[in-house]
Amino acid sequence: MNDRHASPERHGDREEIARLLPAPADWDLPREQHLRHKDLLMRHIDRDQAETTTPEPTAAPVRRARPLLRPALVASAAALALAAAGTTGAVLSGNGGHGDAAAQHAATDMRPAAALLHRISNAAANHGTLTVRDDQFAYTREKVREADLTSGKAVVSPLKDYESWVSQKPGPLHTLGLIRTDGETVPLGAELGDTKGTPAGLSRPTYHWLASLPTDPDKLLAYLYAKTPAAEGRERDQAVFEQIGSLLGGLMPPRTAAALYQAAAKIPGVDRSSRVRDAIGRQGLGIVRDDTRYGVRTEWVFDAKDYSFLGSRSYLTKDTSYGKAGTLLSSTAELAHAVVDKAGVRPAAEDRTKTA
Repeated sequence: MNDRHASPERHGDREEIARLLPAPADWDLPREQHLRHKDLLMRHIDRDQAETTTPEPTAAPVRRARPLLRPALVASAAALALAAAGTTGAVLSGNGGHGDAAAQHAATDMRPAAALLHRISNAAANHGTLTVRDDQFAYTREKVREADLTSGKAVVSPLKDYESWVSQKPGPLHTLGLIRTDGETVPLGAELGDTKGTPAGLSRPTYHWLASLPTDPDKLLAYLYAKTPAAEGRERDQAVFEQIGSLLGGLMPPRTAAALYQAAAKIPGVDRSSRVRDAIGRQGLGIVRDDTRYGVRTEWVFDAKDYSFLGSRSYLTKDTSYGKAGTLLSSTAELAHAVVDKAGVRPAAEDRTKTA
């Protein structure tokens, strides 16, 4: 078929691919993301613990929020809405994963998404390595909207300002840092159940712990399939996709960031989109995955020029008991980050501030 008879959709695909051809510019430092106010999370936990009946199969299931305010995707409203009906326990709780499944997923060809993720990976790899001491803190500033599901309906919050200071000590720690929400500052406590403190790991990814991960994409993906906690009835591919998403934006060694993007391209169901926006409306290139069982789409938003991570968004794709299709569950916009010596003190100069 020649160009004259090509459909508008094909032209759109060609235009999208064409945008990916120029060599990428230097990538901004990756940044931490998605820290949430602990009181809100604890209200989710209290509600789940008080429930004694199993939700109706037709209702949108609720996941219990992780109590730990991780320097990563904690337990956004999107995560809360994705648990299997009748499932109990924490979000992505327990251990699971199989090496053979990871190997199968690693071989999956996701060419449309892979083309974009390859460019993002190259840009990430070209960024300079940070010097981060164990006694320092990772600072993040972001804008956030999220849905409160405690009433049984998605009640979306107004846009809020979040700042966080997360300790880089390997742990285990009882106090992980500080978070400031619209001017109110509270400490970050250890994950529920970590009576001896929370060590560095998937729940608290410090810079040095991230540097210890495999940088071969296949080995990294196998590790994530083996180590990502599982929940009964939860689609494994989506859980790993969200686990990778929870690490994006954090202070991260360039080689680790590059490997994560390449690993994400190997997960079945991952796709790309050019119609995505972050919490403050910045349009960018999207890496997306639909959870068709629960009717939720998760989107990662990247700058179309330098491939820097702008933020994320999740929303319902079908009508559920929590709301109509299109209902926002969570949305973030990464604004700035830095490494600082003391929790609660803003950096003298931030790495980046984008407020389009």
